[in-house]
Amino acid sequence: MPVASMFARALAASTLALAVAMPAQAQDTIRADIAADMPGLMELYRDLHANPELSFQEVKTARKLAAEARKLGFEVTEGVGKTGVVAVMKNGPGPVVMLRADMDGLPVVEQTGLAYASKVRAMSPAGIETGVMHACGHDTHMTGWVATARQLVKRKAEWSGTLVMILQPAEEIGSGAVAMLEDGLFTRFPKPKYVLGFHDAAQAPAGFIGYTPGFALANVDSVDIKVKGLGGHGAYPQSTKDPIVLGARIVTTLQTLISRELDPQDAAVVTVGSFQAGAKHNIISDEATLLLTVRSYSDETRAKILEGIKRIAKGEAIAAGVPEDRMPVVTMSDTFTPAVYNSPDFTRETAAMLKARFGDQRVAQVPPSMGGEDFSRFYRADPDNITSLIFWVGGVPVAEYTKAKKEGIEMPSLHSPFWAPEADTVIATAAEAMTAMTLKLMPKAP
Repeated sequence: MPVASMFARALAASTLALAVAMPAQAQDTIRADIAADMPGLMELYRDLHANPELSFQEVKTARKLAAEARKLGFEVTEGVGKTGVVAVMKNGPGPVVMLRADMDGLPVVEQTGLAYASKVRAMSPAGIETGVMHACGHDTHMTGWVATARQLVKRKAEWSGTLVMILQPAEEIGSGAVAMLEDGLFTRFPKPKYVLGFHDAAQAPAGFIGYTPGFALANVDSVDIKVKGLGGHGAYPQSTKDPIVLGARIVTTLQTLISRELDPQDAAVVTVGSFQAGAKHNIISDEATLLLTVRSYSDETRAKILEGIKRIAKGEAIAAGVPEDRMPVVTMSDTFTPAVYNSPDFTRETAAMLKARFGDQRVAQVPPSMGGEDFSRFYRADPDNITSLIFWVGGVPVAEYTKAKKEGIEMPSLHSPFWAPEADTVIATAAEAMTAMTLKLMPKAP
């Protein structure tokens, strides 16, 4: 998931530094119990960080965490959606609450300098050997998942219902959630009323909690445009139909989809990330290839943009005099990631509870991001009956965050080889929040 610079409008460094340094007093023993468990949790975190696995290759990771869940008394099923894990604990009547963490690392060579830095190398699905790193913080997500499970098992007398805790593969390629759903996540196992998750944040101080009612993260589409021309000698362009010139026109006109066809208040992005064509100075090639990423929130806006891309590509080709049998070919990737939608009223109610627990200045609403997250799939599987929320937990050490803001220093982003969150704070904050949220949703009848 790309970095969310959205926090800039929600944070004031000096105020938040103070708020995070002096958190609100917890109303129960959850915080103290997590702190007591932290040495063991950090040992697990360092192990996960040092041993990342790529998407759909999370075999050792899944096995390790499945064993943790079994020790706690969960009924555990492995291999759901290839490498996913589902852990179920039934504890009397009440709602079904699902807590999710993602497991996969990224094809990134770690450069943090940490003593437990990953030295793992693996083969990507494309057959390329690469370094592997938890550069998106999924190791904090998994450790927070274990910490939350331990707290909820310790407090079984305080809640009633069915707890479903899942470890999802392949979030980084947008395929893991749908793989689990297609493998019967909501049919083979109890179907949730509530779905909760969190993500660490590389643009917020450690311990800060950000939430966004409604659309929180974007639809993500990958689009390829094969621009066909008529090649020839670079000295005689009049005898060709230059696909590079045509491709350049398409790139330019695509920007009008956002600037001239959408309501200015309807956020969206069309980025051409790659333009590939030709191999020699004096040869006009037959083809050019454009690779696009397209971001939007609503399904209606998404459909309008994708249709507009096809229209513009064909229209520019017609204007350039390209014959009908050489029209551009527009291909949409199958790995579409839907927008994340946080149930608005539920999100605001939960935020009020978190503010009471952590303090008003430590919990704040943040604007939506154009990043993507396939957490969205769970809500979209049954939006009429599922309530969903994913929130952010800041990971930048407070002193570093304050210095960076004061001096204008660029901080490492998610997916950076230098991203090293203050893991103990992320884990403790997320576990306390997730535990408190779950207990609130599953009260024990008097």
